[in-house]
Amino acid sequence: MVNQYEVHASGPNGEEAGILAFAQQKRMAFKEQVTLYTDDTKQTPLLGFKARQVIDLGATYDVTDASGHQIGLFRKQFAASLLRSTWVLEQPGYGEMTGQERNVWVAVLRRFVDSLSWLPYHFDFTVAGRPAFSVVRKWGLRDSFHVTIHDPNLDRRLVVAMAVALDALQSR
Repeated sequence: MVNQYEVHASGPNGEEAGILAFAQQKRMAFKEQVTLYTDDTKQTPLLGFKARQVIDLGATYDVTDASGHQIGLFRKQFAASLLRSTWVLEQPGYGEMTGQERNVWVAVLRRFVDSLSWLPYHFDFTVAGRPAFSVVRKWGLRDSFHVTIHDPNLDRRLVVAMAVALDALQSR
């Protein structure tokens, strides 16, 4: 009863540059928490996120570094997410990024036809109207996500946490 995540980096030509992080998420937890490690031995924490509240549809999640210092936060905008999932990600000193499912038809289908939860999705995150990063769930036997960071000033750890959270928390 766990979801497992491996985060890999890619070079400019798409070649794999190695594993960046590994995580496991226990399903059915009352207070959601995910720790990402440097590899699958789970010996060295890299970062993590944890809900402030117990099972809350609009919960805020604090993102912390390996030493437990907060590096940002994210939350789901419950009302806006009734049609298309909408998330807010905050990086101190950077601003508030809003991410929303790009395709409204895929979003609606995923909500109302339970057997279509495997459909790929695409989230675009923007800050002050500019693209910040995007997350694309790919087709395939195993879930695979492609993350593109458009702004070099973004903390990549926050982007990794948000990408994992999109899959781990989408259906909650």
